[in-house]
Parts: sequence; structure tokens; C-alpha cells
Amino acid sequence: MRTRPAPPAPTRATPPAASEPAGGRLAGVATMVGSGLSNQTGAAIGSLAFPVLGPVGVVAVRQYVAALALIAVARPRLRSFTWAQWWPVMLLALVFGTMNLSLYSAIDRVGLGLAVTLEFLGPLTIALASSRRRVDVGCAVIAAAGVVTLMRPRPSTDYPGLALGLLAAGCWASYILLNRTVGRRVPGAQGAAAAAGISAVMFLPVGVAVAVRQPPTAAAVACAVAAGILSSAVPYLADLFTLRRVPPRAFGLFMSVNPVLAALVGWVGLGQGLGGPEWASIGAIVAANSLSIVTSRG
Repeated sequence: MRTRPAPPAPTRATPPAASEPAGGRLAGVATMVGSGLSNQTGAAIGSLAFPVLGPVGVVAVRQYVAALALIAVARPRLRSFTWAQWWPVMLLALVFGTMNLSLYSAIDRVGLGLAVTLEFLGPLTIALASSRRRVDVGCAVIAAAGVVTLMRPRPSTDYPGLALGLLAAGCWASYILLNRTVGRRVPGAQGAAAAAGISAVMFLPVGVAVAVRQPPTAAAVACAVAAGILSSAVPYLADLFTLRRVPPRAFGLFMSVNPVLAALVGWVGLGQGLGGPEWASIGAIVAANSLSIVTSRG
């Protein structure tokens, strides 16, 4: 589950991944594994606070933690922003909050593995839509088959939960496009940090309302804070380290494994078992993305 601002690409001063020694690449791979597990474990821990805070309350706390972490790292110079910089940052803030809220609401209804799998359709759609290769058409068909299998009519099908997962996917796709615009107009990670800060401010009334309606327990707040650290701060810093040591294609390929990691964490940590069709759907979507990346020329 990728719910944190995408880190900036390595600058010219950063040595290209191809020039890294074997030890550096091994460290980068280890960091990717740790980042993925941290991301999904954070989401699982955050879901433990749902009975007290609800998905909305957990997301509110996560937004606060993400904002503090990103602002501390990027230190955005807000007074120097122009309107051409502010409007995509504000849209990014809106999409960022909606993405996290819809994803956590989907996790509450359909489980971690399926929610993250559906969300992953966002970046996969962006990747396939920009290509005219026949192999990518085949990848799109494979991914579509996986989605159809996930959403097949059954007595126990939670269609609102599936719809929330697809909303998260749409938000992630919008998030990627907006992040590109912000990255071109705002130096470094200042735009992402500013967007996280605005999103946190937007969730302040939500956090107050949740606290007034049902005073949170220390354990619930701790779970929500842990979710923010493990799913935002840790992966963000880990990605900055990784992108300097492994090729972008390898990084993208590993990102496609996140739905599998989410399903495993949900199974082991939350007891959210999946059936054969669900695992087949996750495999199809992951395979579609992996095939597209492996056969790409860039």
C-alpha cells in the first residue's frame, strides 16, 4: 500500500544505480523489502484501532504523523510558493487525504490484501494507458480478468468495500499525475511536504470530532501513530535510500509485489485468510504489472 508521497528521483549529483557496487545494490534490495513490510504492517496495525477510532480517525492521525515527518525532512518554504505552485499542491493534498481515507475504509470492509490489490490498479492503469505495445494490451486484459474475479457476484460480496478500493485506485492514479506536476514546479520534496501539511490541517476537525464523540484509548492512538510512522515516514526515507542504489525498473518491479505482501501480512497478522480465486486475482494483477515492467525498453 503506497500511501505516502513519492520520493523525488535521484538528482544529477546522485550516482546512478548501475554504478553502485554489489553491496550497495544488496542493501537497496534489503531496504525495499523492509519498506514494503513496514508499509503493510503499518496498515495492519492501524486497522487494530478501527473499533475505537474508526477508519476516519486512524487516517486523521496518520495524516498528522505524515505531515510532521515530511515537513521535518523537506522544510518547505511556503512563503515563496506562487499560485502556479500552490494549486497543484492543494489538489495533491485533497487527493492524498481521499486516497488514504478510501483505502483504510476499504481495508475495514474487505481486508488488507484485497484493498491494496484494488488500489494498485491506479498506477497499473497509468502505466498501461501510456503505452501502445501489444504486450501491454495483454497485461491490461490479465489485470482486468483479475478484477472481474475479485468482484464476481457472491452472497458475501461487499460491493461498497470494493468500490472504496477502486476509489483509492483512482486517487492513486491522480496522485501520480499531480505529483509529477508538483515535482516539476516545486523543488525537491517541498511540494509533497506542503501537500501533506495541508491535508493534515483538513483532517484537524475530523480528529477533534472523533475524539469528542468517543474519547480514544492510549492503545488506539498508539496504533494509529504507528501506522503513520510505518506506512509514511519509514517507507518515504527508505525509498530515498533505495532509488540511489537500484535501477528504477527494479524498484517498480518490487513495488508490484506490495499486494502480495499486504495479503500475507493480513493473513498472518490479522487472520484475514483469502481463498483460491482471491489469490489468483492478486497474482494476475501482480503478473500484469511485472510483465509490463520487465518487457519495457526504458
